Amino acid sequence: MLADSAVSSSGTQNTGHGNHKEDSPFLNSSDAASKKNDFYDRNLALFEEELDIRPKVSSLLSRLVNYTNITQGAKEHEEEESAEASRRKTPKSPNMGTLMGVYLPCLQNIFGVILFLRLTWIVGMAGIVQSLLIVLMCCSCTMLTAISMSAIATNGVVPAGGAYFMISRSLGPEFGGAVGLCFYLGTTFASAMYILGAIEIFLKYLVPQAAIFHDTEPHRSDSAMLNNMRVYGSLCLSLMAVVVFVGVKYVNKLASLFLACVIISIVAIYAGAIKSVTHPPEFPICMLGNRTLVRDRFDVCAKTIIKGNITAPSQLWDKFCLPGNMSSAHCDDYFIQNNVTEIQGIPGLGSGIIRDNMWGNYLEKGELLEKAGLQSVNAHGALENFGMYVSADIATSFTLLVGIFFPSATGIMAGSNRSGDLKDAQKSIPVGTILAITTTSLVYFSSVVLFGSCIEGVVLRDKFGDAVKKNLVVGTLAWPSPWVIVIGSFFSTVGAGLQSLTGAPRLLQAIAKDNIIPFLRVFGHGKTNGEPTWALLLTGLIAELGILIASLDMVAPILSMFFLMCYLFVNLACAVQTLLRTPNWRPRFKYYHWALSFLGMSMCLALMFISSWYYAIVAMGIAGMIYKYIEYQGAEKEWGDGIRGLSLSAARYALLRLEAGPPHTKNWRPQLLVLLKLDEDLHVKYPRLLTFASQLKAGKGLTIVGSVIHGNFLDSYGEMQAAEQAIKNMMEIERVKGFCQVVVAYKVREGIVHLIQSCGLGGMKHNTVVMGWPYGWRQSEDPRAWKTFINTVRCTTAAQLALMVPKNVSFYPSNHERFTDGNIDVWWIVHDGGMLMLLPFLLKQHKVWRKCKMRIFTVAQMDDNSIQMKKDLATFLYQLRIEAEVEVVEMHDSDISAYTYERTLMMEQRSQMLRQMRLSSAERQREAQLVKDRHSLVRMGSLYSDEEEEIVEAPPEKLQMTWTREKCEAERRNKNNAPENFRELISLKPDQSNVRRMHTAVKLNEVIVNRSHDARLVLLNMPGPPRNTDGDENYMEFLEVLTEGLERVLLVRGGGREVITIYS
Repeated sequence: MLADSAVSSSGTQNTGHGNHKEDSPFLNSSDAASKKNDFYDRNLALFEEELDIRPKVSSLLSRLVNYTNITQGAKEHEEEESAEASRRKTPKSPNMGTLMGVYLPCLQNIFGVILFLRLTWIVGMAGIVQSLLIVLMCCSCTMLTAISMSAIATNGVVPAGGAYFMISRSLGPEFGGAVGLCFYLGTTFASAMYILGAIEIFLKYLVPQAAIFHDTEPHRSDSAMLNNMRVYGSLCLSLMAVVVFVGVKYVNKLASLFLACVIISIVAIYAGAIKSVTHPPEFPICMLGNRTLVRDRFDVCAKTIIKGNITAPSQLWDKFCLPGNMSSAHCDDYFIQNNVTEIQGIPGLGSGIIRDNMWGNYLEKGELLEKAGLQSVNAHGALENFGMYVSADIATSFTLLVGIFFPSATGIMAGSNRSGDLKDAQKSIPVGTILAITTTSLVYFSSVVLFGSCIEGVVLRDKFGDAVKKNLVVGTLAWPSPWVIVIGSFFSTVGAGLQSLTGAPRLLQAIAKDNIIPFLRVFGHGKTNGEPTWALLLTGLIAELGILIASLDMVAPILSMFFLMCYLFVNLACAVQTLLRTPNWRPRFKYYHWALSFLGMSMCLALMFISSWYYAIVAMGIAGMIYKYIEYQGAEKEWGDGIRGLSLSAARYALLRLEAGPPHTKNWRPQLLVLLKLDEDLHVKYPRLLTFASQLKAGKGLTIVGSVIHGNFLDSYGEMQAAEQAIKNMMEIERVKGFCQVVVAYKVREGIVHLIQSCGLGGMKHNTVVMGWPYGWRQSEDPRAWKTFINTVRCTTAAQLALMVPKNVSFYPSNHERFTDGNIDVWWIVHDGGMLMLLPFLLKQHKVWRKCKMRIFTVAQMDDNSIQMKKDLATFLYQLRIEAEVEVVEMHDSDISAYTYERTLMMEQRSQMLRQMRLSSAERQREAQLVKDRHSLVRMGSLYSDEEEEIVEAPPEKLQMTWTREKCEAERRNKNNAPENFRELISLKPDQSNVRRMHTAVKLNEVIVNRSHDARLVLLNMPGPPRNTDGDENYMEFLEVLTEGLERVLLVRGGGREVITIYS
């Protein structure tokens, strides 16, 4: 295993084949020279035979020191995949500290477009108190997730891959793939959101003249704006994709510039807020009554202006009235009846405006922005003047604002994504991430309070700054100029978009290279230097979908869902590992607790449904479908994940509960131990036994498939593993869900006894044995085949287990066949716990047998009342809720026929003849030696032929075939005795008990064949073997006679307990 999973000396890695590099990154068993030195180390001679799989401690430590986990960037990929690279170059050692490696990247990823474009609007709509609650919820969620993430990230070396790597290795490939793709989709939609933010800044505040589409109706500018966003967004996405394709190094070089833009913008906001205490910026707002007017539509905030000595109508008058006419008869009613006033847009920190902004003021779509304190006469205004007022573009609510704000708290994975570049990742990731979240949370909290304390409420609720001459609202507070914020936020959003567009394809490539989702394999390939070209193309297409939505407020909740899903599973991973106390769970970060992880998980789930319940259901549906797809179709992986530990813990708990006592009759179902026979090539001889087991079980309950290999365990271990794999393959083909157990034993009979005794665990033990019929036992002179069979029957009876023997199993239907009609006939001769009733009912659950009808026959003797028996049986079946036809067959007393007598005589003569046919000792030894030589390579026994009769193997040199005088005389005596033996056989009289048994078998067989010759399946009671072992061979003959002429027979023996009940 170590050789498979280690990183080879040529630099290539075994990725995507189950054993990943993290399984054993330090062990390299491919160095021939070091192996040689290891083997011939004189001081380690005692261990020399195992040094290939258990290396010296010195070798381990030297590899451990040399092991590095640096992120493979363009340069390393180029070296690795280049055909000319003859040897791997030593990668540059990681040297980034907490500040540069974690803290600043996290700051850059967390601060983003929402802070500059939407936070003032959120404060205006929700009020300071509810805005603080929104920030607290989102930041608490990310802080708790960061604590869980820190615990996982410090539990060993985390290669680059961030959340996907942590979740997949903690919760398994199914969860990892589902959440990894959710994280990928979240990052992709984040790039779309950042691009939309950048375009919004560009078209609204930087170059409004660049708009291509213009609406003819001024109050319906939404559709034109959305179309502009789509066109410019698509162009911007194409440009960014080209930049990322050409080279990521340019993006990384510009990262510090983008971060500087963010920091300068935030500092400018704080500087402006402090300055507003004494010198608030001049941004007057024009109000008509208590309604806010769009300020860039007119010059002077007054109804009339004085030109010289003449009072003339202003531009505002001309907007509401007929141009050039001072008569109020042609004016808007609301305009005439209300005064025009001008108020300060930024009253400043000392103005006390905080009282007005404390509580929420949610608006419906199209509702006008009104200031509560201003006097207003409510009059009907003309619809054509609607565009003069500032109005709400979407309906707002607390839940909507949560979904829009949450993306500004994401980005906490930036540090863990760079773990390969860090000097001490296990120290830097927790400290840097938690510090970054603390910093950003403080900025958000203080920003909410500052915005609410400095800016007028109607301005806060004005999303696009229409009331302040189309200025960015947050920019009006900034010092020294609004342009600092506009330009800074533009570059920061462009930078964040580039970072997302760079990270998302790499994440998809990592998932594709893990080979857990087959249809994503193509995205694992890229350019020769490893750049994920195909993944970038898919990312661009998905991001384009986000851009076609064109609304920042619509895209933000979508990516909130995907990030919340990701964070939920990070918390779950930490909680599961902590509660299970898995041996490998030893994080260096100690300040975590399972309760905090559960709280974080609950908050993530709550936030998902708070922000948008329908998006939450869609996101969970996508994750669920991916999970089931990987479970059904994906490549098998063993990553030592926590879900396996959780399964073990749950299994242990359930097994201990089952141990409390035997199952109630209502819960009894056949838990099968299927005994299989393998041929010399380790192929299953009768695969229809497995087919029958799968039809009987239909995926429910326990199925153990067992087989015995004849030989010595030390020599036959490889054979045993091969046999186990062959059985598992056949189980998969026949859709048998269960376990496989192969044992090696000197005697197959003993191996079967071991299986019957020891298979299963606790309450999950088998209660029913299924084995095949020993075909050809009559033709074989070797009695061991049927002796093993009868011994197994006796063992199951002694262990109080039920037994099923499908005879003529080759004629049983496959899983693909369907019986459209026909009967399943049950011949209930003796009561054996109700197994005969239960088995056809279980078989009819399967599609193969579903259309068959069930018939129950029982046998009445001369002194039985057959009519009453039939009524009683029908009532019994009615109470059992089993639908079946009932027939009572009367067995009349009759004389034993000549046929029965003859059949018994033939049986006994055959037994006697076989006992008398004994080879001489020398011939027997010679034959045994020949057989042993012929099959020395195949140490394969079978279930029904065994070396039960101890064969004394004489040394070859003693096997002399010289004819001595004694031997000649012995041979002559044997020849003389032959006629005597023959006369004995002729004069043999059959035993009366055998005659009686044969009579029963013949009579029953006549009746069964007469009634059930065309049945799809016949079930009947299997008689027990005789107590005296001398009659074993006769027992086999009785069973043959009993089942003669029937195509498919299932012989059934109960386990000595009731398995069916009439009670609910």
